[in-house]
Amino acid sequence: MTTPLAGITVLDFGQIYQGPYATMLMAKAGATVIKIEPPRGEPLRRRVMATGGDTTLPMAMLNANKKGVTLNLKSDRGKELLKLMAARADVLLENFSPGTMDDLGVGYDVLKAVNPRLIYATGTGFGISGPDRDNLAMDFTIQAASGIMSITGDPSGPPMKAGPTLVDFMGGIHLYAGVVTALFQRMATGEGQLVEVAMQETVYPTLASSYDYFRRTGKAPPRAGNRQAGLSASPYNAFQTSDGHVAIHVVTEEHWPKLLAAMGREDLLGDPRFNSHPERAKHMDETEAVVTAWTSTRTKADVVATLKKARVPCAPVRNAIEVMNDAHMHARGMLQHVNHPSLGDVILPNSPLRLHGADRTEAVPSAFLGQHNQEIYGEWLGLGEDGVAALQRDGAI
Repeated sequence: MTTPLAGITVLDFGQIYQGPYATMLMAKAGATVIKIEPPRGEPLRRRVMATGGDTTLPMAMLNANKKGVTLNLKSDRGKELLKLMAARADVLLENFSPGTMDDLGVGYDVLKAVNPRLIYATGTGFGISGPDRDNLAMDFTIQAASGIMSITGDPSGPPMKAGPTLVDFMGGIHLYAGVVTALFQRMATGEGQLVEVAMQETVYPTLASSYDYFRRTGKAPPRAGNRQAGLSASPYNAFQTSDGHVAIHVVTEEHWPKLLAAMGREDLLGDPRFNSHPERAKHMDETEAVVTAWTSTRTKADVVATLKKARVPCAPVRNAIEVMNDAHMHARGMLQHVNHPSLGDVILPNSPLRLHGADRTEAVPSAFLGQHNQEIYGEWLGLGEDGVAALQRDGAI
């Protein structure tokens, strides 16, 4: 197969979502990714192990196409094993709290001495420097600290988090980009480097419209519900239909007359309340009332079909089940049915990165805990079956 990261070996200490998503993208791009978990499993696996299960759907989604081993970094033999692997690897990625690997005696400086070509990537909440470095960070708390919650939710209600775990995955995307960038630089320098990504910093640009609202008004951006965050464009909302909601977004001035024509409201062409984004934003309630009067008497499917034909940005508001069965993504191979040994038939995502001319890897179900201990320690490191058995007796794996 011709895959972009073929020949690259990644030591994956990722946990929960951020790190595992970055390394899943690497695995799907052809890298050999060795997922390393403590003997009791990473936190995402432990959530279900406590009830007697083996894995969860998120675990299966984010750890497909990886080898799975266990390693006890609190044992001296475990640290020695990591150094042996680091000497042969290209990348090590972790998303522990800052300083965790240093405290264990296997941080960047130690592993760099073992392998100067190693790229060491660390994902944290606030970075490995600065006054907030040691703040505990989860997706929810970063959403709070980054301003996301302050602008999410109904204007009359409390701050709300975004439904998806946006921050973890933004961190994972940037970790992937950082590693690939460092691999590119290594081609020129021959040396690895430390790559760090702070989740708080990855989401700052996503509030661009809110920052612009402050620039224009001098006020803190309010919660806008489903309206545009900067309250500078209209219509931009989720509109009621007879059987649900549709999202309609008039992006350019050319979209407005197309929307009016689709709704049979050409009589409003030239109305000074609606003839530009600033005017429609100034008369937002009136603008939305015009649209709602039309959408509320029609089904989602009818509204979407009509506006699709008129070339006005529109989409049905769908639930998770509808999205998992999206015919378009299944047709493109982004979503696929996989027979998982623990979960049965599940729908798993492929990588959204498409490099035309490169092969796409076949989906391989996520490994059970320690599934590849013999392959990695016994064969790759050359310790043999007796050596692996000794590691197990010593509590190193």
